[in-house]
Amino acid sequence: MEIELEQYIRDHISQEPEWLARIDRRTNLRLVNGRMCSGHLQGRLLKMLTAMVKPKRALELGTFSGYSALCIAEALDDDARLDTVEVFDELEDFIRENLATSPHGEKVTLHIGDAMEVMAQWEEETFDLIFIDADKRKYPDYFAICRRLVKPGGFIIADNTLWDGHVTESNPHSAQTRGIMTFNDEVAADGEFETVIIPLRDGLTILRRK
Repeated sequence: MEIELEQYIRDHISQEPEWLARIDRRTNLRLVNGRMCSGHLQGRLLKMLTAMVKPKRALELGTFSGYSALCIAEALDDDARLDTVEVFDELEDFIRENLATSPHGEKVTLHIGDAMEVMAQWEEETFDLIFIDADKRKYPDYFAICRRLVKPGGFIIADNTLWDGHVTESNPHSAQTRGIMTFNDEVAADGEFETVIIPLRDGLTILRRK
């Protein structure tokens, strides 16, 4: 029933562009953990949220294959830009190939390196929209920087914040689970943000800075 419902949803939302469908397929064929790719439903949601926010500057932590970056870029105005950061340099060629297949790839600037180190260059700059989908152990560290980088009225979106339900464990053994749980607790206690968690896929948290 769950699989049938997922298919029903995909059949009744905006169609996935052909070039994105090819990237999704390439990702699942060529990369380990291809399920990390945002995919059709989450990709359309990212595009819609971006269109609603209308950012001039957007930031993504965790590029993976470039699918989510291109979903965000798809909704950006021609004069808007997305900076995306990927720590694994062996993915660089694959990402750039995927960016080149999209009519929106020129809006994306790829940075290869540790997210914390890359973000240090923007000490005096701000972003309208930030999407966090990188090392789950470092989510609290990312939030500490991103809460400063995001403009008042801007948005932070964090993926995988339910972590297959492990966030409800009383004594989590995984460092990734502990990182996400700490992030969730810090976000919930931060009075500068309005927060909602959407139980989509593995959990998607949306924060709006007041």
